[in-house]
Amino acid sequence: MPIDPRLDRLAEIAVHVGLGGLKPGQELVLTASIEALPLVRRIVEHAYKAGASLVTPIFSDDETALARYRFAAEGSFDAAAGWLYDGMARAFANGAARLAVVGENPNLLAGQDVERVSRANRARSQAYRPALELITASAINWTLVPFASAAWARTVFPDVSEEQAVAKLWDALYAATRVDQADPKAAWAAHNAALMQRRRQLDARRFRALHFTGPGTDLTVGLADEHSWMGGSSKARNGITGNPNIPTEEVFTTPHAGMTSGTVSATKPLAHQGTLIRDIRVRFEAGRIVEAHASTGESVLQKMIATDEGARQLGEVALVPHSSPIAQSGLLFFNTLFDENAASHIALGQAYKKCFTDSETMSDEQFKARGGNSSLIHVDWMIGSAEVDIDGIGFDGAKTPVMRKGEWA
Repeated sequence: MPIDPRLDRLAEIAVHVGLGGLKPGQELVLTASIEALPLVRRIVEHAYKAGASLVTPIFSDDETALARYRFAAEGSFDAAAGWLYDGMARAFANGAARLAVVGENPNLLAGQDVERVSRANRARSQAYRPALELITASAINWTLVPFASAAWARTVFPDVSEEQAVAKLWDALYAATRVDQADPKAAWAAHNAALMQRRRQLDARRFRALHFTGPGTDLTVGLADEHSWMGGSSKARNGITGNPNIPTEEVFTTPHAGMTSGTVSATKPLAHQGTLIRDIRVRFEAGRIVEAHASTGESVLQKMIATDEGARQLGEVALVPHSSPIAQSGLLFFNTLFDENAASHIALGQAYKKCFTDSETMSDEQFKARGGNSSLIHVDWMIGSAEVDIDGIGFDGAKTPVMRKGEWA
């Protein structure tokens, strides 16, 4: 069966735009669902052509994941493949790049015991922590790219046949990743330049906080001391400039872990741990969630924010205009990589160390003192829409319009 040439272009974009290329002799660790094998094969080819010394794919499978919940002993849900994550951390510490192909079934674990799912995810998060710290500190070049799995497509397009759903989802993914444009690399260069200009404007403002107002939302997000705005392309500590997310429409920075207050309502559902959490409403005091509700999936939400001390605090705040191509598609993707690029959002949990002016020399103690949050989780959820306004608050208390009705002011 002939391969859609757009799939090959997506693989090329993943390697040359997402990872920013590979240094001669650099290794690549790649994770994906077994269903994504056609894309993985194309990525591997482009990675070796770019100079990779070794590409190591690690595959997952929905049926084997479900088998654990159906047949495994109760005590096994507190275990994780530590040897695997230790190996990944060692690979990253030795300079390997990281690429994840995403496209999981949003409802895979929806019928499973919430406590078991929470325990399994906590064990995995703990085991993966050393590797994740290298990623959040941008020690290496890394990226996420999508694959249109059948289960994901059926969730996004439930009213057509599976074949039609997959085709429609691929069309949406290719559009969002700019693969369907005449010169995808040039399109990404122009897009990154626009995001860089927005970052520079926000850095020049040096806001102390952001104030979100809209239906069900009156939220003040304090910003970390000496924060820096990121978005689009960024330079890793190994000197390679790439795009950590394919696609991306956001500019983001690190909130101060102790300086968020007020109430906020989600503007889109959150697909988390195989459960769709709808109508999230939370209240913050002194940086921490003190009250949290949802119309569906509330038990999963409560388990998530109880993961550890940092899970109730913010690790990211991101601004996305309502006119972004992903928002204008009118689709709910049930996938954070896409839905977070349709609306301004916040993330609970781990903060990115790269979002500081001196991130390369900053110690862990300085990161914490300046308001950086640490956690086993990093979960984005959407709070922006065409009805949400955002003001920047200066150190003198003066307010500056940043967004009005979801668009840049």
